Amino acid sequence: MRQLAWSLLISMAQRMGFIVAIAFLFTRWQGFRSLLENRPTLKGKLYLGVIFGIFGIIGTYTGITVTPREVQNLFPGTLAYEDAIANSRAIGVMVGGLLGGPLTGLLAGLIAGVHRMSMGGFTDMACGISTVYEGLLAGVIYYKMKQKTLTPGVALMTGLAGEIGQMAIILMVAQPFYKALALVKIIAMPMILANSLGIALFIAIVQTVVENERTIGAIQAQRALAIADKTLAHLRKGLNHESALATAQIIYEESCAGAVAITNQEMILAHVGEGSDHHHPGAPILTKVTREVLQHGQLAIAASPQEILCTNVHCALQSAVVVPLYNGKGIVGTLKLYSVRRQQLDRLMVELARGLAQLFSTQLELGEAEKQARLVQDAEIKALQAQINPHFLFNALNTVVSLIRTKPDEARSVLIHLGTYIRQNLKSSLNKWTNLETELKHVEAYLAVVQARFSHRLRVEMNIPLTLHGVVIPPLTLQPLVENAVQHGFPRITENSSIIIEAVQQEKQVRISVTDNGVGIERDRVEELLKAEKRSDGGIGLINVHSRLISIFGPQAGLSIHSEPGAGTRVEFSIPIAQ
Repeated sequence: MRQLAWSLLISMAQRMGFIVAIAFLFTRWQGFRSLLENRPTLKGKLYLGVIFGIFGIIGTYTGITVTPREVQNLFPGTLAYEDAIANSRAIGVMVGGLLGGPLTGLLAGLIAGVHRMSMGGFTDMACGISTVYEGLLAGVIYYKMKQKTLTPGVALMTGLAGEIGQMAIILMVAQPFYKALALVKIIAMPMILANSLGIALFIAIVQTVVENERTIGAIQAQRALAIADKTLAHLRKGLNHESALATAQIIYEESCAGAVAITNQEMILAHVGEGSDHHHPGAPILTKVTREVLQHGQLAIAASPQEILCTNVHCALQSAVVVPLYNGKGIVGTLKLYSVRRQQLDRLMVELARGLAQLFSTQLELGEAEKQARLVQDAEIKALQAQINPHFLFNALNTVVSLIRTKPDEARSVLIHLGTYIRQNLKSSLNKWTNLETELKHVEAYLAVVQARFSHRLRVEMNIPLTLHGVVIPPLTLQPLVENAVQHGFPRITENSSIIIEAVQQEKQVRISVTDNGVGIERDRVEELLKAEKRSDGGIGLINVHSRLISIFGPQAGLSIHSEPGAGTRVEFSIPIAQ
């Protein structure tokens, strides 16, 4: 019997390799990868359940026919009553539960289990029940590991628990018992070892593929950020021949593209690289793919020279990825990255184009907001309101890049808060008034990004009564004070760093203050802060807030700064409550 077990183990190991090979091929399918990269939706869980249920059926069909006396090593068709199948069905079912949760595990278990029961044999009912059990067990582990990374080691232990449970179910359900016991003595060791290792290998393969996808995204994000930082000054001026040429030149030098082109809605604004001798700026847009992108606003790929529609027979351009550019009002143009290789367009280039388009669109939107701000009567104040410190934006995006592999949910949260922060800055350039509640949301979005960057070491306390949330104040009044405390109050953020934001009603006025426990300010420096012309880093300085408060409410409403070196700083102001 021991010899039968060892022979069975070798045969199962060979078949397990077949299942794992199928798993690897499946991970090359983009649709399957997209289901695995994020927490699946209900629809995604059902898809995964069907997919892994089919994996379970394949595991059954690649199994080995076994009786309590011998290993037949035949393809299992319909089984005689004494026959059973030593199989790798559990690999598909349990991996489904580990990746999709209880619903996926249950569905995969039912599909594979019902199929196994239809094949007969004295263990048919026991195998059907155990298959569902293994799927649900893996689903429970999915929830236990929800906030942690699922490792091959955890998958291995889950597989061991599932297969040991299957042997117990066979002993309890299959009849007669002596046959079940004889069968378990043969198949227990081979199935427990082979299937547990198969599950661990399957998870390792899936993790490798997903990790590779995230690495590609991180690399391209870093490259896109570096390019965006260099092009910021150009695109903030708007999309024209000059800014497009400078931007295209930077992208061409920093990327592996064969050529880079930027268009508006009607013509080529710039073309750098291969084909620049006949793809001239000012020429009309010919490519059908480009026109479709301008119309629908979706990334598209020209996969061949025929789709590029170049009339020059010697043109080296073979394919291109085209992405839309926005400026807040709609699509204003496209960015095109060309390849000169006769092969499928590199995914790295596609992801780079996608990332650059998003960053450039934000820069164009900011530039458009500044342009509109300069057209209103209070142009100087509005332009200052529309500014976003590019270093803050760059640091925030770098924080997202560093979190995207290890803490994707936190990275997503930072991006949401960053979007809220940028959107509020843009809105502030078009509104003369806002309320304290909106200002607090702006502050919270800013602090959420800062906290992610500094690993939540900064302690923030807000003491704002709900009754004061509707108080009307000028936009971008409170956030610059908090930003000033973060940037200048602390030489470095530690667990002891804290900021307190308070609002107190005093008769018909509200007194608002921002207090930090940082390094403080020398007395002779305090007065200079409210006399400086502007802030050197391009943000909104204390002098801007101070000047606007005075211009709106009078001299008594200006900022008041109280500070002692080594004892922290409190900046406060009072505004009347609108009647």
